[in-house]
Amino acid sequence: MEWKPEWWGWDDALEAEFAPYREHGYEPGRVTLEHKRLYRIVTAAGELLGEVSGKLMHQAAGRADYPAVGDWVALQPRLSDGRAIIHGLVPRRSKFSRRAAGPAVEEQIVAANVDTVFLVHALNQDYNLRRLERYLTLAYESGASPVILLSKADLCEDVEARTAEVESIALGVPVHAVSTLLGEGLDPLAAYLHPGKTVALLGSSGAGKSTLVNRLYGSEVLRTGGIREGDDRGRHTTTHRELIRLPEGALLIDTPGMRELQMWDADAGLGTAFGDVEELAQACRFGDCGHGSEPGCAVRAALEDGTLTAARYQNYLKLQKELAFEARKADSSLARAEKDRWKKIHSGLKNQIKRPR
Repeated sequence: MEWKPEWWGWDDALEAEFAPYREHGYEPGRVTLEHKRLYRIVTAAGELLGEVSGKLMHQAAGRADYPAVGDWVALQPRLSDGRAIIHGLVPRRSKFSRRAAGPAVEEQIVAANVDTVFLVHALNQDYNLRRLERYLTLAYESGASPVILLSKADLCEDVEARTAEVESIALGVPVHAVSTLLGEGLDPLAAYLHPGKTVALLGSSGAGKSTLVNRLYGSEVLRTGGIREGDDRGRHTTTHRELIRLPEGALLIDTPGMRELQMWDADAGLGTAFGDVEELAQACRFGDCGHGSEPGCAVRAALEDGTLTAARYQNYLKLQKELAFEARKADSSLARAEKDRWKKIHSGLKNQIKRPR
């Protein structure tokens, strides 16, 4: 594979960030695929299979401190066997995060260093405005610019009505209806696909992300599934995150479908995604208005006259509570981890004291 760092998003600002690693003789590379703590990395020496150094592993406080697809890393190539040791991560410009699956309370980086997020939402029986609001909240929090793609437009009887619904809850966000099956609505996407810029595709299982990537690439580069009989939902096919480079030079990150997208530290994103609700709250007569029976409540007035739908407001409250709950759990988890760390330190000191001289 040919290598020019700018082809993969490298620029002068990244070079400046990388300067300390250069002094240690390390080289830059970008993670294009992650699989069980092994990473495919594109570098000046070609594609290498990387693993993190013992020191980096020891310093990592959680999953978020390990490389993710889209990350730039500092590595030491081992060309004899096509491998590399990863010694550090270049600070991320943006990151799309969610709470990792499982009982542990920790952040999972879905994609890093993304310029634009394509939120792919199917116009079939899986259409759900409340789920789209959740994705939009985390997209705003990521630091990347969100764009909504309403996929499978060929399965929708009234595309204009659906588009208007989405525009009403995604104020100022570009919305495009597309049909990859018919090849319709794809031309406007070229405005976001600039050489060296990274676009991440996010959405539920079967929303059509991999099919869209193949359409944009011009050939079958990712495996896709058909439509299930009975509910017209697409089959889940992508099982890992992967970054590919389009022939025209743009970079795409396809991600596995996430039907359950748990929130992670997205207070600012929530405020942006629900800017209309928070603006109404600021217009209430009292600063501590609970939006119940208080006089002069702008939120309740908007609910009564239909300016704000009850479903949107209830989803705002739900996400707000979810974020607060996750924050409390994260604080508790950090406190336990710190307590365990000091227990180990004290235990080690006691053992040293008891050890005969």
